[in-house]
Amino acid sequence: MRAQSHRTAPRFEPGPEIIEKYFDLTEEQKEKFRRMGPVYAELNARVNLISRKDFPRFYLHHVLHSLAIAKFVRFLPEARILDAGTGGGFPGIPLAVMFPQTRFHLVDSIGKKVRAVKEAVRRLELPNVTVEQTRLENHRDRYDFIVSRAVTRMDQFYRWTAKNISPRSRHDIPNGILYLKGGDLTEELAPFPEARVIPLSRYFEEPFFETKKLVYLPVVNPPSS
Repeated sequence: MRAQSHRTAPRFEPGPEIIEKYFDLTEEQKEKFRRMGPVYAELNARVNLISRKDFPRFYLHHVLHSLAIAKFVRFLPEARILDAGTGGGFPGIPLAVMFPQTRFHLVDSIGKKVRAVKEAVRRLELPNVTVEQTRLENHRDRYDFIVSRAVTRMDQFYRWTAKNISPRSRHDIPNGILYLKGGDLTEELAPFPEARVIPLSRYFEEPFFETKKLVYLPVVNPPSS
């Protein structure tokens, strides 16, 4: 990689090859994932999207982690996905590269992060992604699935977002929430007996994933918005 603005080129442990280990990618997808790290390195120097200490593990802890959702479900072309509380653009941006025909809407309440994510979307040339600054409780559009990475407890997240689930399912599984989280979720998910918890160690062999999980919560009868 070529250094930019006199900064040392970022070193990733591992690099983008970790994505190719688990997914069959087109050349265009490979190129976008390779560019993603340097783009985020430059943006992260201006806006703290990812912990500086954690940044060398960008591809493992952020990109591959986000793509666990792609191991569980294949989003259909023209499906609508809401990344609720996207933060630095995860899991929405990696998923948008993986599913270029699916429409992703990324929302967050923090303006500087939204501006940085818009810049990442522009530089990675992702026409299937829109980004908006808004609060989840005020957002009213409907989607096939809502994705997120541990924004808050599931009961609060459900109250904020269940209204945004479309009642018409088109995938092999009902529409609902796909939530990436870690730790013991027994108490948190007690009010949701229909939730499925998938350990990410089922998909990825790296030790980082031993405590990570994907929660799938179908929302068959969403409340009116």
